[in-house]
Amino acid sequence: MQVTKVLAMMALAVPAGLAGCGMWRGDEVFSSKQQECMARAMYFESNRSSRDGMIAVGSVVMNRVASADFPNDVCAVVGQRNQFAPGVMSKPMKEDASRARVAEAAAAVLAGERHPNIENARFFHMASYNAGYDNMHYVLTTGGNAFYEKRRPEQVTQPRPVAATEGVTR
Repeated sequence: MQVTKVLAMMALAVPAGLAGCGMWRGDEVFSSKQQECMARAMYFESNRSSRDGMIAVGSVVMNRVASADFPNDVCAVVGQRNQFAPGVMSKPMKEDASRARVAEAAAAVLAGERHPNIENARFFHMASYNAGYDNMHYVLTTGGNAFYEKRRPEQVTQPRPVAATEGVTR
C-alpha cells in the first residue's frame, strides 16, 4: 500500500488514539517530549508574561522548525546552545500555575495556533534590550519581548521595536 494511503487511513483513526500520546496536526504528530520542550521554551522565556507573549515565543520556535537554517524538531530547536534561556532544558519548572498556563499555550501552538503578527520572525530579545544591529526588522513586541526577522540592512523598514500589543490571541 502506498505511504500516502496509509497516512490518509491513519488520519482518520489516529487523532483520537493520540489524546494521551501527543498532539496531532495534519500529517504531523508532536510527542509528549516535544510538547514539554515547547512548554519549557515558553516557561523560561515568557511564563510571567501574557498569553500573547507565550504564543509569540512558540511561534518563533515553530518558524525555526520550518526553516532550513535550524533543526526540524521542537526539542532540537529549544535545546540549541545559546539560543534560549540558560537551563531551558534542565532547570525545574517549579510554579504550578505557570506550568498549567504554558502547557495550554504549548498545546495550542503545536495544534497550529500562531501569533498573527509574528510573520517570519525567528528571533527575539527582551523588549528593554537595545541590540543596535542594522539587520533587525522588528514585527512585534508582546509579553516583554521584541520579535524580529534578520534581513539585509537595506531591507529593514522597522529598525526599532514596535509598540507593545497584548490581547491579540484568544
